[in-house]
Amino acid sequence: MASVYRLFGSKKAILSAVLQVAFVGDDEPAALHDRPEARAAAAQADPAALLAGYARVSRSVLTRSGPLQQMLRVAAQADPECADLAETFRQQRLAGQSLVARELAARGALAPGLTEEAALDTIYTLMSPEVHRLLTVERGLSADQYEDWLARALTAALL
Repeated sequence: MASVYRLFGSKKAILSAVLQVAFVGDDEPAALHDRPEARAAAAQADPAALLAGYARVSRSVLTRSGPLQQMLRVAAQADPECADLAETFRQQRLAGQSLVARELAARGALAPGLTEEAALDTIYTLMSPEVHRLLTVERGLSADQYEDWLARALTAALL
Protein backbone atom coordinates (compact mmCIF):
# COMPACT_ATOMS: atom_id res chain seq x y z
CA MET A 1 0.00 0.00 0.00
CA ALA A 2 2.89 2.36 0.68
CA SER A 3 3.94 2.19 -2.98
CA VAL A 4 0.41 3.21 -4.04
CA TYR A 5 0.57 6.25 -1.76
CA ARG A 6 4.03 7.10 -3.13
CA LEU A 7 2.67 6.96 -6.66
CA PHE A 8 -0.48 9.02 -6.02
CA GLY A 9 0.43 11.01 -2.91
CA SER A 10 -2.88 10.87 -1.06
CA LYS A 11 -6.12 8.98 -0.54
CA LYS A 12 -7.90 11.76 -2.46
CA ALA A 13 -5.56 11.38 -5.45
CA ILE A 14 -6.06 7.60 -5.51
CA LEU A 15 -9.84 7.92 -5.41
CA SER A 16 -9.77 10.64 -8.06
CA ALA A 17 -7.68 8.52 -10.41
CA VAL A 18 -9.92 5.48 -9.93
CA LEU A 19 -13.06 7.52 -10.54
CA GLN A 20 -11.62 9.23 -13.62
CA VAL A 21 -10.99 5.83 -15.17
CA ALA A 22 -14.44 4.59 -14.12
CA PHE A 23 -16.13 7.60 -15.72
CA VAL A 24 -14.59 7.10 -19.15
CA GLY A 25 -13.74 3.40 -19.11
CA ASP A 26 -9.97 3.65 -19.62
CA ASP A 27 -6.98 5.79 -18.75
CA GLU A 28 -6.72 7.62 -22.09
CA PRO A 29 -6.55 11.41 -21.73
CA ALA A 30 -9.71 12.16 -23.78
CA ALA A 31 -12.62 13.85 -22.00
CA LEU A 32 -15.96 12.04 -21.84
CA HIS A 33 -17.62 14.40 -24.35
CA ASP A 34 -14.80 13.64 -26.82
CA ARG A 35 -15.34 9.87 -26.60
CA PRO A 36 -16.94 8.01 -29.55
CA GLU A 37 -20.13 7.15 -27.64
CA ALA A 38 -20.73 10.78 -26.61
CA ARG A 39 -19.79 12.11 -30.04
CA ALA A 40 -22.23 9.67 -31.64
CA ALA A 41 -24.99 10.87 -29.30
CA ALA A 42 -24.26 14.52 -30.07
CA ALA A 43 -24.29 13.82 -33.82
CA GLN A 44 -27.88 12.55 -33.83
CA ALA A 45 -30.09 14.82 -35.92
CA ASP A 46 -33.31 13.82 -34.18
CA PRO A 47 -33.56 15.29 -30.64
CA ALA A 48 -35.15 12.12 -29.25
CA ALA A 49 -32.32 10.06 -30.74
CA LEU A 50 -29.82 12.51 -29.25
CA LEU A 51 -31.36 11.99 -25.81
CA ALA A 52 -31.40 8.21 -26.29
CA GLY A 53 -27.71 8.41 -27.14
CA TYR A 54 -26.97 10.37 -24.00
CA ALA A 55 -29.06 7.89 -21.99
CA ARG A 56 -26.69 5.21 -23.34
CA VAL A 57 -23.68 7.29 -22.28
CA SER A 58 -25.18 7.81 -18.83
CA ARG A 59 -25.82 4.10 -18.49
CA SER A 60 -22.21 3.30 -19.37
CA VAL A 61 -20.73 5.89 -17.05
CA LEU A 62 -22.98 5.10 -14.11
CA THR A 63 -22.68 1.33 -14.48
CA ARG A 64 -18.91 1.72 -14.16
CA SER A 65 -18.77 4.51 -11.59
CA GLY A 66 -22.03 4.41 -9.63
CA PRO A 67 -20.81 2.31 -6.69
CA LEU A 68 -17.62 4.38 -6.45
CA GLN A 69 -19.62 7.60 -6.50
CA GLN A 70 -21.80 6.25 -3.69
CA MET A 71 -18.65 5.46 -1.71
CA LEU A 72 -17.38 8.99 -2.34
CA ARG A 73 -20.71 10.51 -1.19
CA VAL A 74 -20.48 8.58 2.08
CA ALA A 75 -16.80 9.43 2.57
CA ALA A 76 -17.50 13.11 1.83
CA GLN A 77 -19.66 13.32 4.94
CA ALA A 78 -16.65 12.66 7.15
CA ASP A 79 -13.63 13.72 5.11
CA PRO A 80 -13.17 17.29 3.80
CA GLU A 81 -10.81 16.11 1.03
CA CYS A 82 -13.44 13.67 -0.19
CA ALA A 83 -16.08 16.42 0.04
CA ASP A 84 -13.88 18.63 -2.16
CA LEU A 85 -13.43 15.80 -4.65
CA ALA A 86 -17.17 15.08 -4.71
CA GLU A 87 -17.85 18.76 -5.41
CA THR A 88 -15.29 18.79 -8.23
CA PHE A 89 -16.98 15.80 -9.86
CA ARG A 90 -20.44 17.37 -9.41
CA GLN A 91 -19.23 20.51 -11.17
CA GLN A 92 -17.71 18.45 -14.00
CA ARG A 93 -20.99 16.54 -14.41
CA LEU A 94 -22.96 19.78 -14.46
CA ALA A 95 -20.64 21.25 -17.10
CA GLY A 96 -20.86 18.14 -19.27
CA GLN A 97 -24.61 17.84 -19.00
CA SER A 98 -25.01 21.53 -19.80
CA LEU A 99 -23.73 20.64 -23.29
CA VAL A 100 -26.85 18.52 -23.81
CA ALA A 101 -29.19 21.31 -22.70
CA ARG A 102 -27.31 23.84 -24.81
CA GLU A 103 -27.54 21.61 -27.90
CA LEU A 104 -31.28 21.06 -27.47
CA ALA A 105 -31.83 24.81 -27.00
CA ALA A 106 -29.70 25.64 -30.04
CA ARG A 107 -31.81 23.29 -32.14
CA GLY A 108 -35.05 24.82 -30.88
CA ALA A 109 -36.02 21.35 -29.64
CA LEU A 110 -36.98 22.21 -26.05
CA ALA A 111 -40.64 22.00 -25.08
CA PRO A 112 -42.51 25.31 -25.32
CA GLY A 113 -41.67 27.55 -22.36
CA LEU A 114 -38.76 25.37 -21.19
CA THR A 115 -35.56 27.36 -20.76
CA GLU A 116 -32.09 25.98 -21.25
CA GLU A 117 -31.45 26.39 -17.51
CA ALA A 118 -34.60 24.47 -16.58
CA ALA A 119 -33.66 21.79 -19.11
CA LEU A 120 -30.25 21.49 -17.45
CA ASP A 121 -31.90 21.06 -14.06
CA THR A 122 -33.99 18.20 -15.47
CA ILE A 123 -31.02 16.55 -17.19
CA TYR A 124 -28.82 16.94 -14.08
CA THR A 125 -31.48 15.31 -11.92
CA LEU A 126 -32.56 12.47 -14.21
CA MET A 127 -28.99 11.54 -15.17
CA SER A 128 -27.73 11.68 -11.59
CA PRO A 129 -25.92 8.81 -9.89
CA GLU A 130 -28.55 9.00 -7.15
CA VAL A 131 -31.43 8.32 -9.57
CA HIS A 132 -29.39 5.58 -11.25
CA ARG A 133 -28.80 3.93 -7.87
CA LEU A 134 -32.45 4.29 -6.88
CA LEU A 135 -33.64 2.59 -10.06
CA THR A 136 -30.97 -0.10 -10.48
CA VAL A 137 -30.23 -1.00 -6.87
CA GLU A 138 -33.40 -0.20 -4.95
CA ARG A 139 -35.93 -0.87 -7.70
CA GLY A 140 -33.93 -3.59 -9.45
CA LEU A 141 -33.98 -2.28 -13.04
CA SER A 142 -31.47 -3.87 -15.37
CA ALA A 143 -29.00 -1.67 -17.23
CA ASP A 144 -31.16 -1.97 -20.36
CA GLN A 145 -34.30 -1.03 -18.44
CA TYR A 146 -32.53 1.96 -16.86
CA GLU A 147 -31.33 3.21 -20.24
CA ASP A 148 -34.82 2.85 -21.73
CA TRP A 149 -36.42 4.59 -18.72
CA LEU A 150 -33.91 7.44 -18.88
CA ALA A 151 -34.37 8.00 -22.62
CA ARG A 152 -38.17 8.06 -22.22
CA ALA A 153 -38.05 10.32 -19.15
CA LEU A 154 -35.68 12.80 -20.80
CA THR A 155 -37.73 12.90 -23.99
CA ALA A 156 -41.02 13.38 -22.12
CA ALA A 157 -39.62 16.10 -19.87
CA LEU A 158 -37.58 18.07 -22.39
CA LEU A 159 -39.03 17.84 -25.90
